[in-house]
Amino acid sequence: MTKIAILGARGRLGRAVAKAFLDAGYEVRAVTRDGKAPRELAGAEIVAANALDRASLVHATEGVDIVFNGLSPVYSDWSTVMPMAENVMAACHANRALHLVAGTVYNFGSPMPSVISEETPQNPTTEKGRIRSATEALYRREAEAGRVRTILVRAGDFFGGKGTGSWFDLVVASKLNKGVYTAPGQVDLVHAWAYLPDLAATFVALAGRSSELGAYENFNLPGHAITDLELKASVERAVGGKLRLVSMPWWVLRAGSPFVPMWKAIASMSYLRFEAHRLVSTRLAGAIGAVPHTPLDLAVTGALADLGLLPPSRGA
Repeated sequence: MTKIAILGARGRLGRAVAKAFLDAGYEVRAVTRDGKAPRELAGAEIVAANALDRASLVHATEGVDIVFNGLSPVYSDWSTVMPMAENVMAACHANRALHLVAGTVYNFGSPMPSVISEETPQNPTTEKGRIRSATEALYRREAEAGRVRTILVRAGDFFGGKGTGSWFDLVVASKLNKGVYTAPGQVDLVHAWAYLPDLAATFVALAGRSSELGAYENFNLPGHAITDLELKASVERAVGGKLRLVSMPWWVLRAGSPFVPMWKAIASMSYLRFEAHRLVSTRLAGAIGAVPHTPLDLAVTGALADLGLLPPSRGA
């Protein structure tokens, strides 16, 4: 049986990917800082490791065939991103493991390309974008040197899956119980979203075809490229009623940025909410066949059910 270690298995992305690989019949090792894992990962082996401790990470991934990198630092401080990436590379190299990782659209900077394919040049214009580009350059160097194979899947903003911490639950759905839809940006601009179960299923599909892939593979998950008006309409269908539309008060975050590190970090990426962009893929379907894509209304209903926000008559 193929073994996969999920780094960051308590996080929203890690737990979704871990559950998908468990359901697909893989032997899953859930690696978390405290050695605890969510209830839905009861079938996984649970191991504690500190991603900033290289020896700890190498030991935690010993004997696995695949390492999924779901590590995510606090949004206001990304100083640990590159050290963790280097330690993941060391762990994969020591154990001859395939490396799977999710990418972001931060790498493309502002102004954002309206259409982003696997061939779109990266031009980061923020600190977070430069850090993301640097980690991807590291993965590519390790692959080209024959040390670590990497499969990267780039996706838009997450929604769905267990846990919190996304734009969908922290902003869009934050006031649904008051009959309010909160738009994070300009309501008629297309924005890239990724339904987490679809992203997780994509990683499972790519892992199953990894022997046919190259040393470094970079794929886009098209996901849902929609406006806030389209997303609001879908949420309204899910909850069975009209919602009042309000806009996120960006001026408050900008005014408070000098005093609140998290607000400063969020405000620095505000261009993503005011510049239209979508992900397309020229390669993913060729690699795995049918690309996982849950229809928008089903995805939104699932995401709201995961958050416990559906009326009892509509609950899953």
